[in-house]
Amino acid sequence: MNIMLFHSTYGVRPAVHAAADRLRAAGHEVRVPDLFEGHTFDTVEEGMAFKDQVGKDELLKRAVLAAAPYSDQGLVYAGFSFGASVAQTLALGDAKARGLLLLHGTSDIAENASVDELPVQLHVADPDAFESPDWLNSWYLRMQRTGADVEVYRYPGAGHLYTDPDLPDFDKAAADLTWKVALGFLATL
Repeated sequence: MNIMLFHSTYGVRPAVHAAADRLRAAGHEVRVPDLFEGHTFDTVEEGMAFKDQVGKDELLKRAVLAAAPYSDQGLVYAGFSFGASVAQTLALGDAKARGLLLLHGTSDIAENASVDELPVQLHVADPDAFESPDWLNSWYLRMQRTGADVEVYRYPGAGHLYTDPDLPDFDKAAADLTWKVALGFLATL
């Protein structure tokens, strides 16, 4: 499977490379575009400020340019937190998308979004400061209305970016289960 993996607002950190290596070890071809052009951050606040400074339109443009050469092959879009929102936006706009793997985040859904049974899997902390239960329920219903085949996995007590071992949110048990389920999902696409 060809996977386009987008980073969080922390930038392309060691955990992103480790995730890509884990996916490659399972037989997938993985690309990790650096939407922040080498910038990494120690706090979510710094990363969010940089993201806002660059702007949503510019970051989406960078993501589209990174994915475009490979989209004819049928990509699986994946991402962490902010990167999940980017992945979701691209997957819903790519008729050849093969799947969508969201780790720690979602995004708004355009009213006219429509897909043909796109397989979608979301892994999120429960509770999550960035993904409230009301938002997630609404998101789930809207994704189903687009035609997506959605699975949601919630991890009680985990922090927002619980798969990154270098962050305080890290939860080994939740991370291990996430990767087990996600790899199973990817094997079915």
